[in-house]
Amino acid sequence: MTMNYQAKLLLAGASLLASAIATPAFAQEEEGSAIDALTADIVVTATKKKDVENVQAVPLAITAFSQGSLEAIKVRDLQSLSYSTPNVSLDQVGTSRGTANFSIRGLGVNSSIPSIDPTVGVFVDGIYMGVNNGLVFDMFDLGSVEIARGPQGILFGRNTTGGAVIINTGDPTPDFRGKVKASLDGPVDGGRGGANFSVSGVVSGPIVTDKLNFKFGAYFNNDGGYFKNLFDGSNHGKASTEIVRGALEFRPAETIRMVGKLEYFHSKGDGPSGQNHGIYKRDTFDFAIDNAGFYENETLFASHKTEIEIGDGKLTNIFGWRNYDASTGGDIDATARFLFHSNTRFKQEQFSDELRFNQRFGALDLTTGAFWFTQKLRYDELRFYPTFISPLTQYGGGAQDHDVLGLFASGDFDVTDALTLTAGVRWSKETKDVDITYIRPRPACSIVDATCPQTGKNPIIPTENNGFSDKMTWESWSPKLGAQYKFSNRAQVYANWTRGFRSGGYNFRVTNANAFELVAATRGLSFDEEQVDSYEIGAKFQTDDRKLTLNAALFRTDVGNMQREINQASTSGVSQSIYNTADAKIEGAEAEVRFAATSNLLFTANVGYVNARYKTVKFDLTGDNVVNAADLSLDLPRTPKWTYGAGVIADFPVGEGSVTGRLSWQHRDRYAYTDSNYGWITASDNLEANLAWKNGSGLTVSIYAKNLLDEVQHGGDTQLGTAAQIPIFGGPLSTGVDVPFGANPKAGSFSPLNKGRVLGIEVGYDF
Repeated sequence: MTMNYQAKLLLAGASLLASAIATPAFAQEEEGSAIDALTADIVVTATKKKDVENVQAVPLAITAFSQGSLEAIKVRDLQSLSYSTPNVSLDQVGTSRGTANFSIRGLGVNSSIPSIDPTVGVFVDGIYMGVNNGLVFDMFDLGSVEIARGPQGILFGRNTTGGAVIINTGDPTPDFRGKVKASLDGPVDGGRGGANFSVSGVVSGPIVTDKLNFKFGAYFNNDGGYFKNLFDGSNHGKASTEIVRGALEFRPAETIRMVGKLEYFHSKGDGPSGQNHGIYKRDTFDFAIDNAGFYENETLFASHKTEIEIGDGKLTNIFGWRNYDASTGGDIDATARFLFHSNTRFKQEQFSDELRFNQRFGALDLTTGAFWFTQKLRYDELRFYPTFISPLTQYGGGAQDHDVLGLFASGDFDVTDALTLTAGVRWSKETKDVDITYIRPRPACSIVDATCPQTGKNPIIPTENNGFSDKMTWESWSPKLGAQYKFSNRAQVYANWTRGFRSGGYNFRVTNANAFELVAATRGLSFDEEQVDSYEIGAKFQTDDRKLTLNAALFRTDVGNMQREINQASTSGVSQSIYNTADAKIEGAEAEVRFAATSNLLFTANVGYVNARYKTVKFDLTGDNVVNAADLSLDLPRTPKWTYGAGVIADFPVGEGSVTGRLSWQHRDRYAYTDSNYGWITASDNLEANLAWKNGSGLTVSIYAKNLLDEVQHGGDTQLGTAAQIPIFGGPLSTGVDVPFGANPKAGSFSPLNKGRVLGIEVGYDF
């Protein structure tokens, strides 16, 4: 008789708990409660001032999480922060594990094509991540996370039109300390997959007192696969991840500080757990695929930060390097038959450097700087289809050299003690040099290995060009004007206007060459940059005792030359093109409140509203071969109208320790996923809970639950082409249960599943 999964999970958790309790305790500094961590002043780096600032004093819509608050809400990856912030979706693209699909205030992408630039910039230790790939994986030893909503183009540059996610990993400490942690979790439904185990450790301290400090950390995770593949009954979604990180802090003089960090990251596992909505209802976790697929990502990442205090000013230089290598394979038809499979390989290497100086000149607080960034992208895509003789394989992709220069200045002028005016501007120059090979039937070749042709005739289809080479340069000016009025140190109102840009570029995934060349003949080979004008007014209030915090903002965003990836079902499976499709207006509001009713009880709530609509449409979004009112009336993708949630945290002393309980709920409305509105994502209600016991001597034992309501959510919803739709070719015959927004009731879809309900236990020890 075999033990069921729930019993195994509880038994393993009990073993972890017993071993942790048996661990001898060592003295450590007394830590505050979870409520203390959540109500403490949180400082942010987003303004790039000489000194970090209290988030409540900054005239921007920022939700910030300190190290203590991240521990309190059990953050494992960026995606989990979607359930704590209004108008924010930090999802990943289902087709490529770990690829960010972030959206803030209705500005986001829905693609894994690496040549598409983001609308939400991600910065790790001050380094801009040049591509979305490899960003939504497990994280540990975080110092803080800041989510800045709205364009951040002055200080952070292009591709932050929706906002910026700023991640600061932990720095070395001048005192010796460490932390070890282990967790075990998995589905509570015995019919689903296996357990997920993780262990991590961090140690930090001085090498030379007051001169040289170190930090070293390591993390390992093994996921047994959450889902059951109905094709063969196997667990699916298996993955393993290893992270090793080291850091040194050097203080050669009282006015000089240098911090260098190096990280190795490796993750591999199954491909996407794709559900086909032509076969299975989207409110189930049922799916069957004949190809488990795969992914593997390897990253080396280094940063070096130098800070030199010069009188009342500070000179800061941040250098970064990242080398990323990834490969994927997936069952894109999402059926139990071989209809459409795809593999990719992607290599990226980037270098960047930012030099800035901050100085106060009387009433003027001035920040100026220069930015340099370069990266090389190499991308292969292979598509596999069945034929009566042998599988048909298509090869293609793209190579791109990308260079960016930027100069920026931002100043805050104190007119009075209460009134401050802000003005800033950034100049950017960006060049992209590409070689594109159409994804078509051809002899085996690789862009990564430089064996694919870009020009000339296709040897299999002699009348067709192989691809093209092109080079474009864009220049832009991003200005900002703002005002702030402070009633006190903890109460203010503010207003600002800013303009931002999202990079123009090229599509690495040209599958419909004839249609592309027809458009290219009239519009050019590249798509143009996207311009965003944002207007925002806001208010922040906090009582002196920090028991009540209330922040609110109203915003309007005008988007010109909106860049969109157009997904269209075709004989090649899915045809994906990138065009400047429309001009749009996005209006909305958001608010966050936190109230400590007592020293042991804290309530939180947030609400976000977005009203997004097209002003003009320049492209046939519906696919009916005309541009008319039907296109204009479509919903903008990635713009749920309402997001809102609430939470409660209770923290009570127990002996020399404490017990902390947390319950949080977040709702997100249904929204369109594709521009045609045929693809869509269901509404969700995410309920999470955890209960933690601290013994007062460094030991913490927690039990936690994620997605308690067992909501079915998807990483995407893309319509498939002819071979995956028509039953005579082995495609699905829909029951007609999925016909949203006028979609074809017989259309198949590729809709990767996200995890449902998870129950787990975690044991940690600080020393």
